[in-house]
Amino acid sequence: MSTKRSYADGCAAAHALDLIGERWALLIVRELMLGPKRFTDLRAGLGRISANVLTQRLAELEAAGIVVRRRLPPPGGGMAYDLSPWGRELEPILLQLVRWGVRSPGFARGAPLNVDAMVLSMRALFSPDAASGRDARILLVLDGQPFSARVASGRLDVHRQGPAEPAAEATLETSPTTLLHLAYGAADPDDAVEAGLARISGRRAALDRFLGCFRVPEPADTDR
Repeated sequence: MSTKRSYADGCAAAHALDLIGERWALLIVRELMLGPKRFTDLRAGLGRISANVLTQRLAELEAAGIVVRRRLPPPGGGMAYDLSPWGRELEPILLQLVRWGVRSPGFARGAPLNVDAMVLSMRALFSPDAASGRDARILLVLDGQPFSARVASGRLDVHRQGPAEPAAEATLETSPTTLLHLAYGAADPDDAVEAGLARISGRRAALDRFLGCFRVPEPADTDR
């Protein structure tokens, strides 16, 4: 990153902001947290970013050692961007920012999320206490993208579906926005199915157990 934009501060937190504090930088990291993406897919996930700004931010993150370029395996092939092992260490920081930001009184709760943001929010808002005694293996298909989700022993593992995943107890096909309301709000799965917003197959009880494992914290009290 250009030295003229540096805080020139000896604090390591200031140096970290030199690396990931520019507009869009941390959202690019978010978009790569679930695996490599091509430039066009990154831009589609970020929506309002221009091609020039995305190119600049990727170059800065690559120069900092946070992002790397790698060739995708067949049959897709082609070059894609991915996080370096060091860049992937940003995940707990990103998830804590989700937990902190969702408590802002000004946060627009229920606003639409893209697929990657929704999946990462589930990692952030998973509640081990709520998940106690709830085991489930679910296939989530979000806007056509399959994810394997497993709750066991008070822990959540959710990742892009691989070629040799164990069979799921239930499958939920829906949009990220509908899943947001099912997992974090008061939306009922039956109502979502009836409205044509979701399709459910398999053991409904397993899906209910899974959806009950998330908690959204109350807004922060900013008056004190």
